[in-house]
Amino acid sequence: MKSWQCWLLLGCLLLLSWPSWSRADGLPAARLRQAARSFELGAAGQQDLGRAYRLYCLAAALHDRRAMFRLGWLRFNGRGVARDPRIALGWFRRAARHGDGYALRMVRRLRGFRPAADPRCPLTRDPGRFDRRRVVAWAKLLGAELGVDPRLVVAVVKAESDFNPTALSPKLAYGLMQLMPETARRFGVNRLDPVENLIGGALYLRWLLRHFRGDVGLALAAYNAGEAAVRRHRGIPPYRETRLYVRKILADYRRRRHAIPQPLRF
Repeated sequence: MKSWQCWLLLGCLLLLSWPSWSRADGLPAARLRQAARSFELGAAGQQDLGRAYRLYCLAAALHDRRAMFRLGWLRFNGRGVARDPRIALGWFRRAARHGDGYALRMVRRLRGFRPAADPRCPLTRDPGRFDRRRVVAWAKLLGAELGVDPRLVVAVVKAESDFNPTALSPKLAYGLMQLMPETARRFGVNRLDPVENLIGGALYLRWLLRHFRGDVGLALAAYNAGEAAVRRHRGIPPYRETRLYVRKILADYRRRRHAIPQPLRF
């Protein structure tokens, strides 16, 4: 076999052995926005303005300016939510800062109002403003869209960081969900952003719950020690830290089985 053929074969083997999650486990903002638009317009007779708002919110958290504009538009017109020009202005300003020209026009139109935060989508890049109330709000939103029990998300945040959005471990895990750099890359999030940190952690929990068929103990053990360790030991690894971690969260969550999340269709 010629040398170039060897290199080609090696490349193919590497591609085949590359983890299946390498590109597919994140939440593409554009697809979230498109799904939200479908629910907003009632495509195929499935109008759901509440779900449209949640999906736009997720897309906005991932910096989609058009989703920010749609949130402002829904608030400005009172479609599916209470009409509030101040909250609408807050979204239009965000979209304008990201370069949306239509949003800039709306900012000028609403110049007589003061912008307000959106309680249904408490987006903030400032860790100092990300308190337990916001964690719970986002856990509920993520639970509704990702199929992960919000109580489990909150229990993991409590165990991982005690609701500290700037927590840093000796192993360099960071934030509310204590994401490692490779986990953040895997799920396409910026772990330094408190909202994206939560999204990444919830996506990882979701993946683990599917992988371990709803076994909460195994999913938690893998979140702490890694999937390979759980598979290698065919159960919760005999590490003191991991066993204490699982025991602590199960005592808080009080459920050992979780419904297996369905595949995402965004």
